Amino acid sequence: MARRYDPERRQRIIDAAIRVVADKGIGGLSHRTVAAEADVPLGSTTYHFSTLDDLLVAALRQANANARAFFEERLGTVGDDGLAAVIARLTGEWMAHERSGAELEYELYLAALRRPALRPVAAEWGRWFAEQLAGRTDPVTAKALVALVDGICLQALLTGADYDEEYAREALSRVVRAP
Repeated sequence: MARRYDPERRQRIIDAAIRVVADKGIGGLSHRTVAAEADVPLGSTTYHFSTLDDLLVAALRQANANARAFFEERLGTVGDDGLAAVIARLTGEWMAHERSGAELEYELYLAALRRPALRPVAAEWGRWFAEQLAGRTDPVTAKALVALVDGICLQALLTGADYDEEYAREALSRVVRAP
């Protein structure tokens, strides 16, 4: 039997892994569940991703890329609203339009606590965001802003609360103004 050429299969497997994690959590992820979701043979998932950690790394990279694209597109178009207001507004837009993506990204991000293979990829997002903000403030403040945004988003996701843009803007402005 001839082998079918399928250049998009790897990406379909990654997308399927993201859907499985979004639906069932990381505990529901297996090569079998991803193969079923992607509608590919089980051997395809293990061919492209020999371990679940390899698959999770690819999924987290994709989640990071999605969030990065969202913020990159919008950070370039901001006016002079003030850094805290801009970050609060953009984070609010992200949480409103991409809440399931935010949940997925933070679940994968927190999985790095127990899965060392994910740690470098988990760190990429915070490093990238801090670099973007460092062009508008100093590097220490940029890192503090990223940490605060992470905390605010995690609290909203964990409690099921709506993102509070006014609170975020006030908290972020205190970090921006701090000596």
